[in-house]
Amino acid sequence: MQEHRINEILELIKPYWLKNKDLGLLEILNQIAKESGFDKPVTELTDEVIIYHLKMDQTEKDAMIPGIAKDCEDDFQTALLKARGLL
Repeated sequence: MQEHRINEILELIKPYWLKNKDLGLLEILNQIAKESGFDKPVTELTDEVIIYHLKMDQTEKDAMIPGIAKDCEDDFQTALLKARGLL
């Protein structure tokens, strides 16, 4: 795992872990796997799953997924013009 991904996981896991102070690291990883619907052994849990789950845990339940929100347009005409490369 690259250093920036390790730093990102450490930054994201801190608030999650503070909400679950009584759990150890492996228990936290098990909980993340369970909450994210990961049905394989924890040893196969990827950093992408961990990062995505921790990012989504910090957003409101009704909020749009961040990757989709950046491309969302309120106005259909503007969205169409951007899709055609006119804006």
